Amino acid sequence: MAKKKKVVRREWTKTDIRDLKAHSKARTPVVKIAKMTKRTEGALRQKAIVLGIGLGHQR
Repeated sequence: MAKKKKVVRREWTKTDIRDLKAHSKARTPVVKIAKMTKRTEGALRQKAIVLGIGLGHQR
């Protein structure tokens, strides 16, 4: 049987949210934001939906 990976959840700080909004405005690719913040793309997209902002490029 495969071992289950322990889920580690980190709270979003005011600084994290400010940075996410700045990256949204600058249209930074989600992959880059994920590497810088050490969060998954899914976590970033979910937070963006909650905040009502777009991430990455819009077609």
